[in-house]
Amino acid sequence: MLHVHPPHPAGEAAPHPQAVWLDLVEPDEGELSLVETLLGFRLPTRDQLSGLEQSSRLSFEGDVLRLAAPVVAESETDHPRISPIGIILTPQLMISIRYETLFMFESVARRTGKEAPASSAAVFAAVMQAFVGRQADLLEEARARLDEVSHRVFRTAGGGARSAMRHTVVMRDKLQLLGRIGERISIIRESLLGIDRMVEFAADNAKPWFAGETADRLHQVTADIEALNQFEEHLLGKVQFLLDAVLGFIGIEQNDIFKVLTIASVVGIFPTLVAGWYGMNFANMPEYHWAWGYQYGIGVIVLSTIAPLLWFKWRGWL
Repeated sequence: MLHVHPPHPAGEAAPHPQAVWLDLVEPDEGELSLVETLLGFRLPTRDQLSGLEQSSRLSFEGDVLRLAAPVVAESETDHPRISPIGIILTPQLMISIRYETLFMFESVARRTGKEAPASSAAVFAAVMQAFVGRQADLLEEARARLDEVSHRVFRTAGGGARSAMRHTVVMRDKLQLLGRIGERISIIRESLLGIDRMVEFAADNAKPWFAGETADRLHQVTADIEALNQFEEHLLGKVQFLLDAVLGFIGIEQNDIFKVLTIASVVGIFPTLVAGWYGMNFANMPEYHWAWGYQYGIGVIVLSTIAPLLWFKWRGWL
Protein backbone atom coordinates (compact mmCIF):
# COMPACT_ATOMS: atom_id res chain seq x y z
CA MET A 1 0.00 0.00 0.00
CA LEU A 2 1.29 3.45 -0.92
CA HIS A 3 0.57 6.44 1.33
CA VAL A 4 1.47 9.94 0.16
CA HIS A 5 2.03 12.79 2.63
CA PRO A 6 0.70 15.40 2.32
CA PRO A 7 -2.15 13.67 0.46
CA HIS A 8 -2.71 14.28 -3.24
CA PRO A 9 -4.90 17.35 -3.82
CA ALA A 10 -7.24 15.21 -5.92
CA GLY A 11 -7.41 12.48 -3.29
CA GLU A 12 -5.41 9.99 -5.35
CA ALA A 13 -2.88 7.59 -3.85
CA ALA A 14 -0.12 8.78 -6.14
CA PRO A 15 2.96 11.01 -5.82
CA HIS A 16 2.61 14.70 -6.56
CA PRO A 17 5.00 17.70 -6.62
CA GLN A 18 4.12 18.81 -3.06
CA ALA A 19 4.72 15.39 -1.51
CA VAL A 20 7.56 15.10 1.00
CA TRP A 21 6.97 11.52 2.16
CA LEU A 22 6.03 8.31 0.34
CA ASP A 23 5.21 5.52 2.78
CA LEU A 24 5.21 2.00 1.29
CA VAL A 25 3.54 -0.60 3.51
CA GLU A 26 3.86 -4.16 2.17
CA PRO A 27 4.08 -2.73 -1.36
CA ASP A 28 3.03 -4.74 -4.40
CA GLU A 29 4.87 -4.82 -7.73
CA GLY A 30 2.82 -1.97 -9.19
CA GLU A 31 3.54 0.39 -6.30
CA LEU A 32 7.23 -0.48 -6.32
CA SER A 33 7.42 0.11 -10.06
CA LEU A 34 5.65 3.48 -9.72
CA VAL A 35 8.04 4.76 -7.06
CA GLU A 36 11.11 3.32 -8.80
CA THR A 37 10.14 5.12 -12.00
CA LEU A 38 9.77 8.36 -10.05
CA LEU A 39 13.14 7.98 -8.34
CA GLY A 40 15.09 6.54 -11.23
CA PHE A 41 16.59 3.64 -9.24
CA ARG A 42 15.45 0.37 -7.71
CA LEU A 43 14.17 0.09 -4.17
CA PRO A 44 15.74 -2.42 -1.76
CA THR A 45 14.07 -5.79 -1.24
CA ARG A 46 13.12 -7.18 2.16
CA ASP A 47 16.15 -9.50 2.14
CA GLN A 48 18.44 -6.56 1.42
CA LEU A 49 16.92 -4.57 4.28
CA SER A 50 17.59 -7.53 6.62
CA GLY A 51 21.30 -7.70 5.83
CA LEU A 52 23.66 -7.69 8.79
CA GLU A 53 26.50 -5.78 7.17
CA GLN A 54 26.45 -2.10 8.06
CA SER A 55 27.60 -1.22 4.51
CA SER A 56 24.46 -2.84 3.10
CA ARG A 57 22.21 -0.98 5.56
CA LEU A 58 23.73 2.51 5.39
CA SER A 59 24.99 4.29 2.27
CA PHE A 60 25.14 7.81 0.85
CA GLU A 61 25.70 8.39 -2.84
CA GLY A 62 24.58 11.07 -5.27
CA ASP A 63 22.42 13.01 -2.80
CA VAL A 64 20.56 9.82 -1.95
CA LEU A 65 20.74 8.54 1.61
CA ARG A 66 19.84 4.85 1.97
CA LEU A 67 19.13 3.64 5.48
CA ALA A 68 17.89 0.36 6.96
CA ALA A 69 17.39 -0.90 10.50
CA PRO A 70 15.51 -3.57 12.49
CA VAL A 71 12.55 -2.39 14.57
CA VAL A 72 10.10 -4.01 16.98
CA ALA A 73 6.93 -5.35 15.37
CA GLU A 74 3.81 -6.71 17.11
CA SER A 75 4.94 -5.02 20.29
CA GLU A 76 1.44 -5.21 21.78
CA THR A 77 1.68 -9.03 21.95
CA ASP A 78 3.68 -11.30 24.27
CA HIS A 79 5.85 -12.40 21.37
CA PRO A 80 7.20 -9.33 19.54
CA ARG A 81 9.62 -9.80 16.69
CA ILE A 82 12.09 -7.94 14.55
CA SER A 83 10.95 -6.43 11.26
CA PRO A 84 13.25 -4.52 8.87
CA ILE A 85 12.50 -1.02 7.65
CA GLY A 86 14.13 0.97 4.88
CA ILE A 87 14.33 4.73 4.42
CA ILE A 88 15.52 6.50 1.29
CA LEU A 89 16.12 10.19 1.88
CA THR A 90 16.75 12.95 -0.64
CA PRO A 91 16.67 16.73 -0.10
CA GLN A 92 13.09 16.81 -1.43
CA LEU A 93 11.56 13.43 -0.56
CA MET A 94 11.60 10.62 2.01
CA ILE A 95 10.55 7.10 0.99
CA SER A 96 9.92 4.57 3.75
CA ILE A 97 9.55 0.84 3.11
CA ARG A 98 8.06 -1.39 5.79
CA TYR A 99 6.19 -4.65 6.11
CA GLU A 100 4.34 -4.13 9.38
CA THR A 101 2.03 -1.59 10.98
CA LEU A 102 4.49 0.42 13.09
CA PHE A 103 3.65 3.14 15.59
CA MET A 104 6.68 5.26 14.65
CA PHE A 105 5.27 5.78 11.16
CA GLU A 106 1.56 5.72 11.94
CA SER A 107 1.79 8.46 14.57
CA VAL A 108 3.57 10.82 12.15
CA ALA A 109 1.24 9.89 9.29
CA ARG A 110 -1.77 10.97 11.36
CA ARG A 111 -0.37 14.48 11.55
CA THR A 112 -1.43 15.77 8.15
CA GLY A 113 -2.43 19.21 6.98
CA LYS A 114 -1.00 22.13 8.94
CA GLU A 115 1.00 19.90 11.30
CA ALA A 116 2.55 17.85 8.51
CA PRO A 117 6.38 18.16 8.33
CA ALA A 118 7.43 20.67 5.66
CA SER A 119 10.49 18.80 4.36
CA SER A 120 11.86 15.29 3.99
CA ALA A 121 14.44 15.96 6.72
CA ALA A 122 11.68 17.11 9.07
CA VAL A 123 9.71 13.94 8.34
CA PHE A 124 12.79 11.83 9.10
CA ALA A 125 13.34 13.64 12.41
CA ALA A 126 9.67 13.26 13.35
CA VAL A 127 9.71 9.53 12.63
CA MET A 128 12.88 9.06 14.69
CA GLN A 129 11.34 10.97 17.61
CA ALA A 130 8.22 8.83 17.39
CA PHE A 131 10.42 5.72 17.44
CA VAL A 132 12.18 6.87 20.61
CA GLY A 133 8.88 7.64 22.30
CA ARG A 134 7.52 4.20 21.46
CA GLN A 135 10.62 2.39 22.73
CA ALA A 136 10.44 4.37 25.95
CA ASP A 137 6.83 3.25 26.41
CA LEU A 138 7.78 -0.39 25.77
CA LEU A 139 10.62 -0.26 28.27
CA GLU A 140 8.36 1.36 30.88
CA GLU A 141 5.86 -1.42 30.34
CA ALA A 142 8.61 -4.02 30.74
CA ARG A 143 9.73 -2.37 33.99
CA ALA A 144 6.18 -2.44 35.34
CA ARG A 145 5.89 -6.15 34.56
CA LEU A 146 9.25 -6.84 36.18
CA ASP A 147 8.17 -4.95 39.30
CA GLU A 148 5.03 -7.07 39.46
CA VAL A 149 7.04 -10.28 39.13
CA SER A 150 9.50 -9.07 41.77
CA HIS A 151 6.71 -8.39 44.28
CA ARG A 152 5.24 -11.84 43.70
CA VAL A 153 8.58 -13.64 43.93
CA PHE A 154 9.70 -12.03 47.17
CA ARG A 155 6.40 -11.95 49.01
CA THR A 156 6.00 -14.24 52.03
CA ALA A 157 4.68 -17.58 50.86
CA GLY A 158 2.41 -19.47 53.23
CA GLY A 159 1.46 -23.11 53.43
CA GLY A 160 4.85 -24.61 54.25
CA ALA A 161 5.86 -27.88 52.68
CA ARG A 162 2.29 -28.76 51.71
CA SER A 163 2.19 -26.02 49.09
CA ALA A 164 5.80 -26.45 47.93
CA MET A 165 4.91 -28.36 44.77
CA ARG A 166 2.13 -25.95 43.83
CA HIS A 167 4.40 -22.99 44.50
CA THR A 168 7.10 -24.54 42.31
CA VAL A 169 4.64 -24.67 39.42
CA VAL A 170 3.88 -20.96 39.96
CA MET A 171 7.60 -20.21 39.95
CA ARG A 172 7.99 -22.05 36.67
CA ASP A 173 5.28 -19.83 35.21
CA LYS A 174 7.27 -16.82 36.40
CA LEU A 175 10.34 -18.22 34.66
CA GLN A 176 8.43 -18.30 31.37
CA LEU A 177 7.19 -14.75 31.95
CA LEU A 178 10.72 -13.52 32.71
CA GLY A 179 11.94 -15.24 29.57
CA ARG A 180 9.36 -13.41 27.46
CA ILE A 181 10.23 -10.07 29.09
CA GLY A 182 13.93 -10.68 28.53
CA GLU A 183 13.29 -11.55 24.89
CA ARG A 184 11.27 -8.33 24.46
CA ILE A 185 14.02 -6.22 25.99
CA SER A 186 16.64 -7.87 23.78
CA ILE A 187 14.59 -7.08 20.69
CA ILE A 188 14.22 -3.47 21.82
CA ARG A 189 17.97 -3.31 22.36
CA GLU A 190 18.66 -4.51 18.82
CA SER A 191 16.18 -1.98 17.47
CA LEU A 192 17.74 0.88 19.44
CA LEU A 193 21.19 -0.05 18.18
CA GLY A 194 20.04 -0.08 14.54
CA ILE A 195 18.18 3.22 14.72
CA ASP A 196 21.05 4.88 16.60
CA ARG A 197 23.43 3.96 13.78
CA MET A 198 20.89 5.18 11.25
CA VAL A 199 20.48 8.59 12.89
CA GLU A 200 24.21 9.12 13.38
CA PHE A 201 24.96 8.13 9.79
CA ALA A 202 22.30 10.49 8.43
CA ALA A 203 23.43 13.40 10.62
CA ASP A 204 27.10 12.91 9.70
CA ASN A 205 26.70 12.43 5.95
CA ALA A 206 23.86 14.81 5.15
CA LYS A 207 24.54 17.72 7.48
CA PRO A 208 23.27 20.40 5.04
CA TRP A 209 19.83 18.74 5.08
CA PHE A 210 19.58 18.86 8.85
CA ALA A 211 19.96 22.43 10.01
CA GLY A 212 18.58 24.47 12.89
CA GLU A 213 15.68 22.85 14.67
CA THR A 214 15.91 19.61 12.70
CA ALA A 215 19.55 19.12 13.72
CA ASP A 216 18.61 19.77 17.35
CA ARG A 217 15.84 17.17 17.13
CA LEU A 218 18.22 14.53 15.76
CA HIS A 219 20.72 15.36 18.49
CA GLN A 220 17.96 14.90 21.07
CA VAL A 221 17.04 11.55 19.49
CA THR A 222 20.65 10.39 19.88
CA ALA A 223 20.74 11.51 23.52
CA ASP A 224 17.40 9.80 24.23
CA ILE A 225 18.59 6.54 22.66
CA GLU A 226 21.70 6.62 24.86
CA ALA A 227 19.50 7.06 27.93
CA LEU A 228 17.21 4.23 26.82
CA ASN A 229 20.21 1.97 26.27
CA GLN A 230 21.29 2.53 29.87
CA PHE A 231 17.76 1.90 31.11
CA GLU A 232 17.55 -1.26 29.01
CA GLU A 233 20.82 -2.56 30.50
CA HIS A 234 19.35 -1.97 33.97
CA LEU A 235 16.24 -3.94 33.05
CA LEU A 236 18.26 -6.83 31.62
CA GLY A 237 20.22 -6.93 34.87
CA LYS A 238 16.96 -7.06 36.81
CA VAL A 239 15.68 -9.87 34.59
CA GLN A 240 18.84 -11.88 35.31
CA PHE A 241 18.54 -11.19 39.04
CA LEU A 242 14.92 -12.36 39.10
CA LEU A 243 15.78 -15.45 37.04
CA ASP A 244 18.45 -16.38 39.58
CA ALA A 245 16.07 -15.69 42.46
CA VAL A 246 13.26 -17.80 40.98
CA LEU A 247 15.64 -20.69 40.27
CA GLY A 248 16.95 -20.39 43.82
CA PHE A 249 13.46 -20.56 45.30
CA ILE A 250 12.61 -23.56 43.14
CA GLY A 251 15.77 -25.29 44.35
CA ILE A 252 14.98 -24.51 48.00
CA GLU A 253 11.43 -25.82 47.71
CA GLN A 254 12.58 -28.98 45.96
CA ASN A 255 15.18 -29.49 48.71
CA ASP A 256 12.39 -29.16 51.27
CA ILE A 257 10.45 -31.88 49.47
CA PHE A 258 13.47 -34.17 49.41
CA LYS A 259 14.05 -33.45 53.10
CA VAL A 260 10.53 -34.57 53.96
CA LEU A 261 10.94 -37.72 51.88
CA THR A 262 14.29 -38.44 53.53
CA ILE A 263 12.84 -38.01 57.03
CA ALA A 264 9.90 -40.25 56.13
CA SER A 265 12.24 -42.95 54.89
CA VAL A 266 14.44 -42.74 58.01
CA VAL A 267 11.41 -42.82 60.35
CA GLY A 268 10.11 -45.91 58.57
CA ILE A 269 13.31 -47.90 59.08
CA PHE A 270 12.85 -48.71 62.81
CA PRO A 271 9.17 -49.82 62.69
CA THR A 272 10.02 -52.00 59.68
CA LEU A 273 12.95 -53.49 61.61
CA VAL A 274 10.76 -54.28 64.63
CA ALA A 275 7.98 -55.76 62.47
CA GLY A 276 10.50 -57.88 60.60
CA TRP A 277 12.11 -58.98 63.83
CA TYR A 278 8.89 -60.29 65.37
CA GLY A 279 7.77 -61.70 62.06
CA MET A 280 10.52 -64.35 62.01
CA ASN A 281 8.29 -66.84 63.89
CA PHE A 282 11.06 -68.74 65.72
CA ALA A 283 9.78 -71.15 68.41
CA ASN A 284 12.16 -69.91 71.10
CA MET A 285 11.03 -66.27 70.91
CA PRO A 286 9.72 -65.61 74.49
CA GLU A 287 7.46 -62.72 73.49
CA TYR A 288 5.17 -65.11 71.62
CA HIS A 289 4.09 -66.67 74.92
CA TRP A 290 3.42 -63.38 76.72
CA ALA A 291 -0.18 -62.54 77.52
CA TRP A 292 0.34 -59.01 76.24
CA GLY A 293 2.94 -59.84 73.58
CA TYR A 294 0.92 -58.47 70.66
CA GLN A 295 0.28 -55.18 72.42
CA TYR A 296 3.96 -55.05 73.36
CA GLY A 297 4.98 -55.40 69.70
CA ILE A 298 2.55 -52.68 68.60
CA GLY A 299 3.85 -50.38 71.33
CA VAL A 300 7.48 -50.91 70.28
CA ILE A 301 6.56 -50.09 66.65
CA VAL A 302 4.71 -46.93 67.70
CA LEU A 303 7.54 -45.86 70.00
CA SER A 304 10.17 -46.47 67.30
CA THR A 305 8.14 -44.24 64.97
CA ILE A 306 7.56 -41.37 67.40
CA ALA A 307 11.10 -41.25 68.85
CA PRO A 308 12.87 -40.31 65.57
CA LEU A 309 10.18 -37.71 64.81
CA LEU A 310 10.72 -36.08 68.20
CA TRP A 311 14.46 -36.11 67.69
CA PHE A 312 14.16 -34.48 64.23
CA LYS A 313 11.83 -31.89 65.73
CA TRP A 314 14.29 -31.17 68.55
CA ARG A 315 17.12 -30.67 66.02
CA GLY A 316 14.96 -28.31 63.94
CA TRP A 317 14.94 -30.54 60.86
CA LEU A 318 11.17 -30.96 60.83
